[in-house]
Amino acid sequence: MRRDDGSRTDSEIGSLNPETLSAVRVTDLSAPARTAVEQCLDLDAEESCLVVTDDKREPIGRALYEAASAVTDDAGIVQFPPRAQHAEEPPEPVAAAMREADTFLAPTTKSLSHTRARSAACEAGARGATLPGITEEVFTVGLDADYAEIASECAAVLERVNDAEEIRVTADNGTDITVEPGSRAWHEDTGIVHDAGAFSNLPAGEVFVAPETATGTYVVDGTISPHGLLEEDHTVAVTVEDGYVTDFSDDEVAAQFERASEDAGRDAYNLAELGIGTNVAVTDLVGSVLLDEKAAGTVHIAVGDNASIGGETDAPIHSDGVIRDPTVFVDGEEISLPQPE
Repeated sequence: MRRDDGSRTDSEIGSLNPETLSAVRVTDLSAPARTAVEQCLDLDAEESCLVVTDDKREPIGRALYEAASAVTDDAGIVQFPPRAQHAEEPPEPVAAAMREADTFLAPTTKSLSHTRARSAACEAGARGATLPGITEEVFTVGLDADYAEIASECAAVLERVNDAEEIRVTADNGTDITVEPGSRAWHEDTGIVHDAGAFSNLPAGEVFVAPETATGTYVVDGTISPHGLLEEDHTVAVTVEDGYVTDFSDDEVAAQFERASEDAGRDAYNLAELGIGTNVAVTDLVGSVLLDEKAAGTVHIAVGDNASIGGETDAPIHSDGVIRDPTVFVDGEEISLPQPE
């Protein structure tokens, strides 16, 4: 087993808009599975690979298992009932198997990214990727990308923001929010997980931080749970003061956080993440947060848990909202963002 250290990212997932991708015919999952195994994971014949899936994502899990089996004789697949919510732990035997593997891929209905099982696996030296809320359509579209190019875009954005004292995001839709990273490090989600302990989402493509504080308003006009892709006349305004959300303009979005706050209290309203999309292959938002937050030319902001991405808040919710056509200022200077191809 090859063991070392690595890092990560995450996102909560919205539902796929079926009308947007109705023209996509999924007849073969083998090509995106090979991209995940061979390009993103760079699986070696001497390594073990564990595919972690649930009953609703079994076809994708099976495709990944077959792609891994073509590379190594030490491939396995474990399956369990879908969890009720994002960040809910998998069964302990699954967590134990993840800790023992050299590599893992986890296509699941609910996100395992923020679970202790995933963190423990990476801390033990396993490298891998979660594919939370993945659908066959998103798997096909999102993995049809040049991940070396995405890594290059991530590096360029990271260079611009890495030492920033404050980031201001504005947009014509009313967004005007300033976040302060403080001492917390920026991370890049390139989809390339070649070093032991490394972690990524797939599909990938973002640069993100868990800010120490933030103040202002951001207006989601792209994708957000539980709605998925918002209609043209539907936006969700989120008011933030001193690092915590004080108001959601949308009752359904607000209700999610009210439920989470029953267990987590104020931590459910923590301004958890600022992310910049770098996947230039994503040309349209489709209603899946997993894919849409990676779209080049967008910004996403999350509320809730950020303990696994450099923050200090452990909460049972992590919900991202995608903002179209933002302007980003780094310490007062506007920067250019990656744009779709």
